[in-house]
Amino acid sequence: MVEQTIDIIVYGATSFVGQIMTRYMHQTFNDGAVSWAIAGRSENKLKKLSEDIGLSEVEIILADASDEAALEKMCARGKVVISTVGPYALYGDTLVKVCAETGTHYCDLSGEPQWIRKMQERHEQAAKQSGALIVHCCGFDSIPSDLGVYFLQQHSFKKYGQACSKIDMRVAKLKGGASGGTIASIINMIKEASGDAALRKQLKDPYSLCPPNHGLSARQTEVKMSYDAEYKSWIAPFIMAAINTRVVHRSNALSGNSYGSEFLYEEAMVTGDNGRGKRMARATAWGINVFMFGLAMPPIRWILEKHILPKPGEGPSAQEQLDGEYDLVFLGSTLNGDKVKCRVTGDRDPGYGSTAKMLAQAAACLAKDVPKTTQGGFWTPATVLGDNLIKRLREHSGLTFDIE
Repeated sequence: MVEQTIDIIVYGATSFVGQIMTRYMHQTFNDGAVSWAIAGRSENKLKKLSEDIGLSEVEIILADASDEAALEKMCARGKVVISTVGPYALYGDTLVKVCAETGTHYCDLSGEPQWIRKMQERHEQAAKQSGALIVHCCGFDSIPSDLGVYFLQQHSFKKYGQACSKIDMRVAKLKGGASGGTIASIINMIKEASGDAALRKQLKDPYSLCPPNHGLSARQTEVKMSYDAEYKSWIAPFIMAAINTRVVHRSNALSGNSYGSEFLYEEAMVTGDNGRGKRMARATAWGINVFMFGLAMPPIRWILEKHILPKPGEGPSAQEQLDGEYDLVFLGSTLNGDKVKCRVTGDRDPGYGSTAKMLAQAAACLAKDVPKTTQGGFWTPATVLGDNLIKRLREHSGLTFDIE
């Protein structure tokens, strides 16, 4: 096997988020501390990207997502592969398989729980044997949620000697353009579930990404439009909670149920404490239900896909990315009634500008900060990257983690 001399290979560098991330890596890793390359299936597109940004020192690697032999050659060159090629349920299987078998670390920005579960079932044993660290959900879904809970729990352990038995995450601010890639992943998931009763049942299970015999048993709350007396605001469902909550529960399970076997976690949007806030909460909840219902109906889904929703490769302008931001508040309580609170913020639009920086730093963390003795397998950002990634995100990615 060729020696893995490249720290990070960006696979799918010419995708919308891949281009943003490539520019960020060019600016951030220009001191030579992290070596990296760009990869994909189109030589012309990769060369143009390289010329546009000025990547004369960055190698170009060619590999199609369905070409296992080409992916094996690519993985033989790199310690970590970042994948931005989604929807992952359509294009991601082979690369995860190759990474798991060759011992190459892997991270992505997938938010597709049905596909992640499938990858775990198929390839975790191979990853454990090879030493590969596979870390899904390294974008806005689900690094702020997963590391926000981890950060708050560490504080609770330190201050009160026990974990929070309940944490509520509230989206206080969210500004950014819609992600065509995320929309495509949601559409594909709904297509899969529409004809598969077992998958529909799995998608309702809050512990669907936890390992077998996880021992978690608390009945999780399904957020609906309501008034949150603790936060003093009306709340509505948060569409990304479907993946974020499952990643948080997997982190709990992988850490030996350190948050507790009865740990409760939920996420919601806050809309304000007055009549306008109530109307906004009702409209948000209604809008999500109508959107999901529309996607489940083939004729309506076709109209939405063709004429209304952003497509993969489409996203906010450079200015919109700069103007975007988010503010997440985590409210925790212990069994003894002690209260803790933290805030996680980001300085770019969540779906692209901030996600690109988080994903790049997650890969750098895998390449440089994780002990070589770490057991291979499918991990979460909190369980394998933890404090090291929080440090990187604070220093290089415009995120804040603060106890209040």
